[in-house]
Amino acid sequence: MLLKFTKMHGAGNDFVVIDLISQRYRPREQDIQFLADRHFGIGCDQVLLVEPPDSPEVDFRYRIFNADGSEVENCGNGARCFARFVRDKNLTGKRVIRVQTAGGILELRLRDKHQVEVDMGEPAFEPARIPLQAAVTAPSYRLQAGGESLDIGALSMGNPHAVLRVEDVDSAPVATLGPAIEHHPDFPQRVNAGFMQVLSEHEIRLRVYERGAGETLACGTGACAAAVYGMTRGWLQDTVTVHLPGGKLEIHWPGPGSSVTMTGPTAVVFEGSIRI
Repeated sequence: MLLKFTKMHGAGNDFVVIDLISQRYRPREQDIQFLADRHFGIGCDQVLLVEPPDSPEVDFRYRIFNADGSEVENCGNGARCFARFVRDKNLTGKRVIRVQTAGGILELRLRDKHQVEVDMGEPAFEPARIPLQAAVTAPSYRLQAGGESLDIGALSMGNPHAVLRVEDVDSAPVATLGPAIEHHPDFPQRVNAGFMQVLSEHEIRLRVYERGAGETLACGTGACAAAVYGMTRGWLQDTVTVHLPGGKLEIHWPGPGSSVTMTGPTAVVFEGSIRI
């Protein structure tokens, strides 16, 4: 079949976005891998599907597939691109859009043509909700990975994250330590590994090795997780600029019991059709 798509990115985290309201397609793992392939397909970190809602409480269903074909719960940069896509395609006239994901409901707010704010919901710290194999909730956890003993933060932003504070993200061993953390047996559903450098109380640098995708230029949920972890440790204030290799995101979290909000850019790269 011939499948229409739009290539987009949010701070360099790139996506193939597919409208499954005006066309029919049932995703298969091998198709997702082909679409994401940067040599033989279109090339992306994740494939995003726009589907009709299952509930009258939301406007759309939002599905996310990593480049390896695995379906995941959440993607913050993708959520911003999703909001711009449904507006650009006249699938909605709303500026506040509620979407259903495998990790819960997200509220997307279009600020202007390029900037979108996402209500990412409350972070979850309980090990069972991350999920993480640990007896009790703790400020940090000791992890043996890649031949090193690491002090990490762990939380869920609708998907699992491990955050490691480093002195310099440029020299951090992301390529080797990232996959070791991702596949650590203490994380039964694997985990996104964030490497965070604190610049000030309001500013950090971050690199993320994403579960099922490898290192990406930006990770929205990873930015939220890193900022929240830094706030819980007293390193950061409640509003933080996160500098990622592909751009910057603004993260705000008032504290426990409150949602995390993320604001950042979106961009359309090109549109086309591909035969599946």
